[in-house]
Amino acid sequence: MRRTKLGMLILSFILLIGGCAEQKLLEKIGLITLVGYDLDEDGKVVTTAVIRQVDPEFQSMVTTSSAVNESSLGAMTEINRKTTKKLVQGQMRITLFGETLATEGIRPFLNTLSKNSTTSSGILLAMTEGNSYELLEYPYENINDVGQEIYKLIEQNVDAELVVSTTLHEVVQDYYSVGRDIVLPIIERKDEVIEVSGLALFNKDKIVGQLPAKDSFYLLLIRGKFKSGKFETSIPGDIFSSNVFNSSESVPVVLDTITSTNKLKLSDQTIPEYELQINLKGRILELDAEVDFDNPKDVVKLEKAINESLKKDLQSLFEYGQEINSDIFGLGEQYRSEVRKSKLTHESWHAMYPTAKVNIKVNVKILRSGVFE
Repeated sequence: MRRTKLGMLILSFILLIGGCAEQKLLEKIGLITLVGYDLDEDGKVVTTAVIRQVDPEFQSMVTTSSAVNESSLGAMTEINRKTTKKLVQGQMRITLFGETLATEGIRPFLNTLSKNSTTSSGILLAMTEGNSYELLEYPYENINDVGQEIYKLIEQNVDAELVVSTTLHEVVQDYYSVGRDIVLPIIERKDEVIEVSGLALFNKDKIVGQLPAKDSFYLLLIRGKFKSGKFETSIPGDIFSSNVFNSSESVPVVLDTITSTNKLKLSDQTIPEYELQINLKGRILELDAEVDFDNPKDVVKLEKAINESLKKDLQSLFEYGQEINSDIFGLGEQYRSEVRKSKLTHESWHAMYPTAKVNIKVNVKILRSGVFE
């Protein structure tokens, strides 16, 4: 009995000491949840950190702090000098690059992030419209933690298959992979709302072009497989004769619960020329026309129209990528894997890429389940 009481007393003491140690530790540190990088007019690095601080009552407070230095690490040291708490990056979830910095190149920051043992390879990377510090330091009325807000924004868009995943590991892999270029989501503030407004396309480590956010679908369609996505396009209204409710020349179509597969094959290495086959299954969610889904001819007509629309949009996307010389689709990677001893380099591939040809075949299958049954 005495031993039991003594054991309980010792255990209580250990828990008390442990609790005090944890509380004192939290009192001394500030958790960096997001970092934004920009360049000023003199070419110096402007680093902005979103910091979560926890007080002794375990109530958190979020602040932002900025510094200017020749390097990102130097700027972070200056930010540390401005706070009474030691800053740690173990909880960092996202890194933003300002538009001006992305124009000059993000390579030094990718190297720094990937070599930092306290930085997770799973942190998300994105670009901002304009400077990141302006977005982060804006006095939002309804956003208490701008770092958490941006992280959740990108995370849910990736989970919903609306934006391509851009973790540090994935972006660094694309950067060092010969034949595939980086793509990053673009974050923009519109009044009090932060949203994903587009995609930034890179050649090596520099931004060379942008796409609207809706074009993420086509990139995801080429880069991987859909498990459950959503897609919107327009098809000619005249294929339905007088059954069109919309008086315009085109009819909007929305498909959801999309699944897809794709196959990219190099057919001629001298041009080079590719064959791209995309198979897509989905359910019609919205269609501004009266279609008899029990009539196979009407269904085939609709599928054919969606095929042509998808093919046209994909072709335009490939042509734009060639125009700005950004291979976000990984054609060069496919070339390198199929051509033995190609000795492909970034420079040699980007000399070939603008003249490459892609023959696209799309096979859309409309699932007659759910809404129309």
